Amino acid sequence: MNICKPAAVIATLLLSGFVADAQKHNWQSMDLQKDSVFGISAEKAYSELLKGKKSKTVVVAVIDSGIDTTHEDLKSILWINAKEKRGNGKDDDKNHYADDIYGWNFIGSPKGNVDFDNLELTRMVRQQQKQFGSLTSVPKDTAGLYQYKQLKNKYDLKLSEAQQTLVGISRFVEMLDTMLVKLGNPNPTAAELQAYTPQNPAEAQIKQVISAQLDRYPDFKTFRTTELDAAVKHYKEQVDYSLNLDYDPRGIVGDDYSNTTERYYGSGDATGPDADHGTHVAGIIGAGRNNNMGIDGIADNVRIMSVRAVPNGDERDKDVANAIRYATDNGAKVINMSFGKSYSPNKDVVDEAVKYAISKDVLLVHAAGNDAENNDVTPNYPSRIYQNGDTATAWIEVGASGPENDETLAAPFSNYGKINVDVFAPGVGIYSSTPGSHYEYHDGTSMAAPVVTGLAALIRSYYPKLSAVQVKDIILKSVVKVEHPVTIMVEDQPKSVQMTELCRTGGVVNAYKALELAATYK
Repeated sequence: MNICKPAAVIATLLLSGFVADAQKHNWQSMDLQKDSVFGISAEKAYSELLKGKKSKTVVVAVIDSGIDTTHEDLKSILWINAKEKRGNGKDDDKNHYADDIYGWNFIGSPKGNVDFDNLELTRMVRQQQKQFGSLTSVPKDTAGLYQYKQLKNKYDLKLSEAQQTLVGISRFVEMLDTMLVKLGNPNPTAAELQAYTPQNPAEAQIKQVISAQLDRYPDFKTFRTTELDAAVKHYKEQVDYSLNLDYDPRGIVGDDYSNTTERYYGSGDATGPDADHGTHVAGIIGAGRNNNMGIDGIADNVRIMSVRAVPNGDERDKDVANAIRYATDNGAKVINMSFGKSYSPNKDVVDEAVKYAISKDVLLVHAAGNDAENNDVTPNYPSRIYQNGDTATAWIEVGASGPENDETLAAPFSNYGKINVDVFAPGVGIYSSTPGSHYEYHDGTSMAAPVVTGLAALIRSYYPKLSAVQVKDIILKSVVKVEHPVTIMVEDQPKSVQMTELCRTGGVVNAYKALELAATYK
């Protein structure tokens, strides 16, 4: 899963990063002219274009970490397999998936669930290490040995960086805690922190770092939890799981992992052990509208299917392919894919699943990634470019934008690509559902993709005769063009560019303009 790393600590302490100011709830649906934030004008579309119009329910699949199926703002909009009898352990509808009430889980079994998993790089090094790791002479497969050494060097560098960062942030937190004891307050105000006289250079740095970020949060405790504790947790997970060659959780799934064509494995647990990411994505797409709860989703007549295939770590190609096929076979017309990785050893399997979905008139929406990289240069998978060089037609690649119509519009963490990214959409400070009927702000192209997915579902709902390719065409043609320069990060340095350098359309998606255009299609 390609997620935004904890930012403020990474920003000033040892690295560089970005923290979003909290925005209004549902700012992603607001209108630039009316509300002075660069939303997609969905509320304006509802009040001016859709009032009194009939719509058709659209099934949207969220391939993700799982969805909290008991969430107060999601229960009414979840897809339910009416052909399956709940909890009887039988495959009532004969689709080879027993008790798939809300969807399916390809990274679990009746024995339990995969929560953490490796990066794909780690899995590839582990696999090739069996062949090349203990050689005493030059093998016949010199090309394979060269590839292994290249991967191993990248792996060693990533592991070293994660270990060093974890040590640095942990040390920062230890010194901060010592300073707070001297302050006599574990939750100081900005004024109290400012009044404190540092007793050594380390404390002076800590004071400077925190003072620069504290005004973005309601209090110190929130800053501590959101940034410092989250950063320690993130890098500890990197070291313990993502980059740990000795850690492999796949056994709990019980499939024959070497058989990439195997389809029928998993469980009916559509929530899983950590459904935060998928629940947040689902809320952006279609959380109940006008119900005085949490937020209003982009689309007002959807049923969201949970297909669990994304762990805390990199998703596996076999699971992604099966998730796409499951969603397609069970009626999804739009599939949201808010995940990504740098390697795809079984890309052919995913390609075939994408082709299958598109043959069934399904639109796929994918997040561009959160590494501030150029997707035209650095691969990000899954990709709409097939191995044979052809391109998936009904596929939209999405970068993340912020609320201000100025140089900060392109989120500094967002991947981009003049060729391989289609559009940008709101992905900074997005408030949405989280497990336990809670709500939080998240940043990422993972949040921007479901904004586009919600828009696609909205169009398909009110104009059900339009094909997936037509809906994509409408969304791309109706963007609000960005004429002014925006700032992106290139090798940790700010660079001013035109939006046309960041995506094919040079703009941000807009529901009002898209629905106007959809009405003209025959």
